[in-house]
Amino acid sequence: MPLLAGGCASIDLSKVARSDHFNGQRFVNPDGVHGKVGERNQGPLALLEHLLEPPYRSWPASVPVTPAVPAPRVEGQAMQVTWIGHASVLVQTQGLNILTDPVWAERASPVRFAGVKRVRAPGIRLADLPKIDLILLSHDHFDHLDIGTLGHLWRRDRPLIVTGLGNDQILRRYGIRSAARDWGGRVAVRPGIEVRLDRAHHWSQYRPGDRNRTLWTGFTVTLPGGNLYYAGDTGEGDMRWAVEARRHGPVRLALLPIGAYHFSGGATDNHIGPVQAVTAFQQLGAAWALGVHWGTFELTSEGIDQPREVLRATLAERRIAADRFRATEAGATWAIGDMSVTDTTAMAPNRIRYVPAPQQPSVPKAQSGA
Repeated sequence: MPLLAGGCASIDLSKVARSDHFNGQRFVNPDGVHGKVGERNQGPLALLEHLLEPPYRSWPASVPVTPAVPAPRVEGQAMQVTWIGHASVLVQTQGLNILTDPVWAERASPVRFAGVKRVRAPGIRLADLPKIDLILLSHDHFDHLDIGTLGHLWRRDRPLIVTGLGNDQILRRYGIRSAARDWGGRVAVRPGIEVRLDRAHHWSQYRPGDRNRTLWTGFTVTLPGGNLYYAGDTGEGDMRWAVEARRHGPVRLALLPIGAYHFSGGATDNHIGPVQAVTAFQQLGAAWALGVHWGTFELTSEGIDQPREVLRATLAERRIAADRFRATEAGATWAIGDMSVTDTTAMAPNRIRYVPAPQQPSVPKAQSGA
């Protein structure tokens, strides 16, 4: 029970220097909070109530999934990506197995007996997951930090876990070691490959009383043949975080959230939707992108397939080939092309378009599975 077992120790930030995103006590978004709705503005009791019994139910109870059995390794500059579900993705390249925000839990909840249930089973069975070398942990919310899965992988594989400041202290309570860094920090993986922590626009809270005491983050993994970028959990903010990540070098594959952007009372300022995700894709100048953070846990009020449908419409509107930014089924393995794809979508920094969340195209909520 993470909320209870992990809730007994405070997070010590006494050694963290003040900055534009740390006020001496809590982390903040330096670009401000642009909206007035969404889960960030709920109190802890309202948030817990929302997690345990959301005020909407339109999704099917389950969606069929055919789990993949990935190769043990993918060598050289070949790259394969498998969407496991929500923000959990396996990326295989350069002989490395990289996993983002691994969640195999049945519920995105602080307790096992109640809360938001999984609709799509994991696209890879935990027993079929190859040995993991690197885990990118974006922040401490329960749909991203699943202590049961992390503990299993730590005991089995001893992976390098990279995360934002403060999250390492949560993991340490369960005997899990990790490398925590501030935005702009770096962690070496091996010669020529490192993880860089990038700014994101979000918030954090693992238990009542520790709101924004850990840092949320995105990641760039520098790789021969083009970088891997994972945005983590992010709202639009000033929409410059993708431009900043692009400075690390060419992006071969971007993992961008496209779901959980519309609450019953309005759009959230802490998650981007498909429209902002395509803007970020253009700002990154990425060759390819995979849409994540959708269709797994019914966290918000959009229909189960709405993010994928809006993504397709937005790509068509902007004349971007649909196969360059995909929202695959869980368990589908995609062989990523190289950087030779003609990049006609990249946005220069002086042509950034700010697209607020309420401008998401309206698509009727789905009443059945994909």
